[in-house]
Amino acid sequence: MNKGTLRAICISPERGQLKKPVSEARVIENFGIENDGHAGDWGRQVTCLNYASVEKVSQDLGKEIHPGEFAENLLIEGIDLAGQMEAGKRLKIGETAVLEVSQIGKEDHPSVVTRTMGVSLLPSEGLFCRVIAGGLIRTGDMVEVI
Repeated sequence: MNKGTLRAICISPERGQLKKPVSEARVIENFGIENDGHAGDWGRQVTCLNYASVEKVSQDLGKEIHPGEFAENLLIEGIDLAGQMEAGKRLKIGETAVLEVSQIGKEDHPSVVTRTMGVSLLPSEGLFCRVIAGGLIRTGDMVEVI
């Protein structure tokens, strides 16, 4: 499916922390999400996870997992991110924001997520993106593969 929904936006002031949900955020071109510790001039400005994957882990662990507890910026429902996306593909979020996938997955290392949750999704299926076009995004916005 090429369209989905932005289920959550999460930020933290510094790297190495779990993120907290916010209802809206400003995405800044070539930088990332305003007030998020992962923003900057590099290839992993914004991280995205599939909402269905978080739901599955929640069921497997038998506990409720809240947005941001996997240190993701964006939880997206309705698009198979790891299966459908690849480096260079783009996602449009809301009216104007465009993210370009720079990599899928990353090196696994002991992190706050692994210590807190016992499992991490970003190393295996997280999308890491650069911001191509900025704008205001809100929970509930449409997400589209372009």
